Amino acid sequence: MCAETGITSMDADCTPEDTEDSFAAWYRAEYHSLVRTLIVVIGDADVATDSASEAFVRALQRWDRVSQMASPTAWTYTVALNVARRTFRRARLEAVVLRRRSVPPPVRDDSLEVWDAVQHLPLRQRTAVALHYLSDLSQRDVAAAMGVAEGTVAATLHEARRNLAATLGQPSGKEVMEHG
Repeated sequence: MCAETGITSMDADCTPEDTEDSFAAWYRAEYHSLVRTLIVVIGDADVATDSASEAFVRALQRWDRVSQMASPTAWTYTVALNVARRTFRRARLEAVVLRRRSVPPPVRDDSLEVWDAVQHLPLRQRTAVALHYLSDLSQRDVAAAMGVAEGTVAATLHEARRNLAATLGQPSGKEVMEHG
């Protein structure tokens, strides 16, 4: 959608400048959230930044189609996760990779103890938690980004909260993560 005019980039009255403005506004709104989420999901700030950048380049190249999607953000998360997976597969094929523990991602006034515990969740649970709680994606958008059914996301988040509660010594998962 064109930034000022509200018309789609496919419309004849939409100039290239409108399309660029539309993409630029969306990019500014979403980039840091995507990087922060990827850091939590994959645990490597450099790969997260590179993957996010690549995903946004691909979104810009296809902005006429991506901007028309129900959730351009979910599409971009999916692309970024796929880029990250490809990067890790490539690294495994190369010489032994020294794993270093990355600095915990910047979080809003949340307990660092909770986010440290999130780092130890299985990948699927960690991904769902990061997308839902850090990026404020709906369960529907998390499902789209992860390529799973919405019910799978709900069950995965429930299991993640249960695991976090056990790890953190909480009586139930409700106190561990609050979505506000």
